[in-house]
Amino acid sequence: MSQTDTDMQLASFRRSIDNFDAALIHILAERFRITQAVGEYKAVNKLPPADPSRETAQIERLRALAEEANLDPEFSEKFLRFIIDEVIRHHEKARGG
Repeated sequence: MSQTDTDMQLASFRRSIDNFDAALIHILAERFRITQAVGEYKAVNKLPPADPSRETAQIERLRALAEEANLDPEFSEKFLRFIIDEVIRHHEKARGG
């Protein structure tokens, strides 16, 4: 394989990665729009910002999905915990905390 072919292949891989990154950002933005509505709902209805039992169930569910998808479940849990922590922070803010 020539250097040009290698460069073209690398460029193709990078375009695919860029597309996935863009999709992830849009998906995260939509997820946070929904969780913002949840936070406002919880604030109005005086519900706690965090729901530990739901968080545990979600982490277990997504770890299983990660394993099925051949993605490191430890990575997926760290990623989800980061998102959950950010959502809780937003919910606390919506609650005036």
